[in-house]
Amino acid sequence: MFRFLPRSFTFAALIGAAALSCGAANAEPLFAFLSPQPQIAPQTFEPAPADESQDIQPAPRLQRQLVDYPSKEAAGTVIIDTPHTFLYYVLGNGKAIRYGIGVGREGFTWSGTKSIERKTEWPDWHPPAEMIARQPYLPRMVAGGPGNPLGARAMYIGGTEYRIHGTNDPTSIGKHVSSGCIRLTNEDVKDLYSRVQIGAKVIVLPQTSVAQRKSLQPQEVSMTQSFAAQRQSPAQRTWSRIRPSGLY
Repeated sequence: MFRFLPRSFTFAALIGAAALSCGAANAEPLFAFLSPQPQIAPQTFEPAPADESQDIQPAPRLQRQLVDYPSKEAAGTVIIDTPHTFLYYVLGNGKAIRYGIGVGREGFTWSGTKSIERKTEWPDWHPPAEMIARQPYLPRMVAGGPGNPLGARAMYIGGTEYRIHGTNDPTSIGKHVSSGCIRLTNEDVKDLYSRVQIGAKVIVLPQTSVAQRKSLQPQEVSMTQSFAAQRQSPAQRTWSRIRPSGLY
């Protein structure tokens, strides 16, 4: 007998039957095509911004370069010229690769002959108890990564708590700001890391007077720092809030 009913009535009956069998909540999506659907714009995804802080280059004198360096030390020796903020990797035959570095601030420099005990890529940072006692605001641990103050690589100096490491603050290269560690830009520390072997000899030269050291600092360093301050990454700004003048 349903063949004589109007088509609109038959269609309405089908809708009602579906609602009764599925429940109203389940029936609704079955007939969603009857209502106009909003247009969903395609989503776009933008990559996370790069850490521009690592694009900051130190002053020319602090940039990695091959230099004449007569030395009686064997090839592969690391010589840290603390007063001039240079690290030399001895190649032999009167040549060396020179890197600009950041060194210990006043009262935190040291000297002596040691060796590389171990090497780590993207190391975690655990500030020693003595450092935390001096600077209680420091975190107790920072996982390895771009925001870590040890940077991309670390070479641990045996018999000490000091390291030759990278940095998340390239503007500190050429300055006396650390608690005794030797820091390089991440680009430079990766290069040095690929050359230095476990057991390599490390010679740290003694510090000179403050007056002598200041006479060695060219104007380009402060100009680089001024430019760098305008390009700080979020990680850099975070560290700037908890770390006065890079003193760690």
